[in-house]
Amino acid sequence: MKTSRRTFLSLAAVSALAACGTSGPKTTPGSTGGAAAGSGATYWFLTGQPQQTIREAQVKRFNEANPSTQLKTNSFQNDAFKQKIKTAIGAGQGPTLIWGWGGGGLKSYVQAGQVEDLTPFFAQNAALKESIFPSAFGAATVDGKIYAMPVETTTPIVLFYDKRAFDKIGAQPPQSWGDIMDLVPKFNGAGIAPFSLGGQSRWTNMMWLEFLFDRIGGAELFQGIFDGKANAWSDPSALKALDEMQKLIKANGFIKGFSSITADSNADQALLFTGKAAMMLHGAWTYGNMKSSGKDFVTGGHLGYMNFPGVDGGKGDPSDTVGNPGAYLSISSKASDADKEIAKKFLANNTLDDASVDEWVKSGNIAVAKRAEDRLSSITDKNDADWLKFVYETSANAKVFAQSWDQALSPTQAETLLDNIAKLFQLSISPQQFADNMNAVIGK
Repeated sequence: MKTSRRTFLSLAAVSALAACGTSGPKTTPGSTGGAAAGSGATYWFLTGQPQQTIREAQVKRFNEANPSTQLKTNSFQNDAFKQKIKTAIGAGQGPTLIWGWGGGGLKSYVQAGQVEDLTPFFAQNAALKESIFPSAFGAATVDGKIYAMPVETTTPIVLFYDKRAFDKIGAQPPQSWGDIMDLVPKFNGAGIAPFSLGGQSRWTNMMWLEFLFDRIGGAELFQGIFDGKANAWSDPSALKALDEMQKLIKANGFIKGFSSITADSNADQALLFTGKAAMMLHGAWTYGNMKSSGKDFVTGGHLGYMNFPGVDGGKGDPSDTVGNPGAYLSISSKASDADKEIAKKFLANNTLDDASVDEWVKSGNIAVAKRAEDRLSSITDKNDADWLKFVYETSANAKVFAQSWDQALSPTQAETLLDNIAKLFQLSISPQQFADNMNAVIGK
């Protein structure tokens, strides 16, 4: 499902999205709904496994250690959560601890004065800040101040490939954008699609632009867009990235009919592990499904993976990545001082404590904490251990971990973006038309 890329899946149970569903909340014993400020510290989050169990265990440890200052929880299905949290915060009745994705949503909270500035908190808890991947703070920062704590797990976008396909044409994985373009006719000539793509889902197309913008224009290119810089989409580097994207499409870089293939059904993954496509750009969350559904694709050592390569002459750092840097917890500015202190104590002691980091790794994920690396020795399956080491190193070594654009931007900009990305990939608009359409919604 679309929202599967916004969270994480265990290595064993991967085909169902934990956070997707329908209506109302699941309330833990003794919890309350959105309590008014001063009536007790509250924490809302998404339902679904394994994350819900880990979050509830964190709260349980906190409450047991602090019997006089209890933290009450409420959990909701994905769509219900989004609506409930928006309504409650707008009415000044939000929970003390606000779970979210950072980026554009967080920015809107900041502009409305709804969340606490946590910059002083991190100054007082320097060791805590130092323990977290530095790149995860990008989506938690607005106008140079930190308004959320990065928590939970990191899921970068990865260039996956089928080693068997490369053996068939006698080639090596691409080390540059030029290599990618050179590989396209070779794979097509061998009857193998160069890239799988679930283009009907639109956000899968977006991942390509995220990397091309970064590799060609550097991290500052999208930062200008996020900051609302006028006509930022018309930057020469942006136009070059859009043009390169259409060159790959016109060269038949993607499997035929990609615009009618959905990522929701994992059909794009199946094209890779069944040998119909040589490569696939997708989120780290897809590893588990490829392992469970791809027969011996993973266990037989046929799956390869790498960070997206650089572009010759580009300004970007090839060690940077894009995707989901983490989940984020903010503190409501409307909460009482006492409840804010409870929330800060929970952030400092229970969100990335040793028990939490252990559980995230056991669930097949990398926590945003640097010491997650120490837990990898507990993974006995070599394929899983190698994979998690790669995810760790990609996230830890990235100077910039750019957040998925449709999360970083406002809802209005995000929907316009996805609509125009679909048109760009269908070749129904030019790079300049794409830029003009996006420039028109900057700041909205």
